[in-house]
Amino acid sequence: MPEERVQKILATAGVASRRASEALIAAGRVRVNGRIARVGDQVDPASAQIEVDGILVGVGAARTYVALHKPAGVTSTTSDRHAEMTVLELVPTALNPDGTRLYPVGRLDRDSEGLLLLTNDGTWADHVLHPKFEVQREYAVALERPLDHEQAAQLKAGIQLEEGRAMLMAPLRPATAIETRTLTDLLHPAPDPELIWYRAVLAQGWKRQLRRMFAAVGAPIVRLVRVRIGTVRIDRLPSGRAR
Repeated sequence: MPEERVQKILATAGVASRRASEALIAAGRVRVNGRIARVGDQVDPASAQIEVDGILVGVGAARTYVALHKPAGVTSTTSDRHAEMTVLELVPTALNPDGTRLYPVGRLDRDSEGLLLLTNDGTWADHVLHPKFEVQREYAVALERPLDHEQAAQLKAGIQLEEGRAMLMAPLRPATAIETRTLTDLLHPAPDPELIWYRAVLAQGWKRQLRRMFAAVGAPIVRLVRVRIGTVRIDRLPSGRAR
């Protein structure tokens, strides 16, 4: 297999971006086959044993996939000195006994909750995140009052944001009574029973996209819960739990 730069291998494995991986190497935190790596080193990714802070990454590490129900108030990053808690603290040792470095596949903003995937498989994560694959993300959206006809029409037509026109991938629809009851039983704190719930599907994944879209039509979101990524559903996973 052709040799690749160590920073590229780290980025592919989901450890960090290439630039951040270079910083890890420059700081002496990366070893290749037991030797401290240097920026610019090239190795065979199929055979090299690469460690970051003593933890095996890349092809030598077993692939780990975790589904987490992120509560509101928890940060989606792997480390944040300003955060009270990050998502990694919610992953039980039983799901990651080897202490493999896991990284979120995309993010949920601090105020949002629901399904978050974590893995050490950078190739798979790229497939989930890259817009060309159009992997759907479904959300339960709670509002204080129902949308009127004009608001619904605006959302259907798309909302102009800084990045471009934000579109829903499927028609916005009211959540069924069963969907709402099943989901709200999982949430903590329990939502106001008077809230009106909808289901929205995205593929773009821009920062706080749904919150910005609904705010633009005068319907601020009260609770936002991601319930599906591709074929992976939150099912009956309670808030703060992982599988």
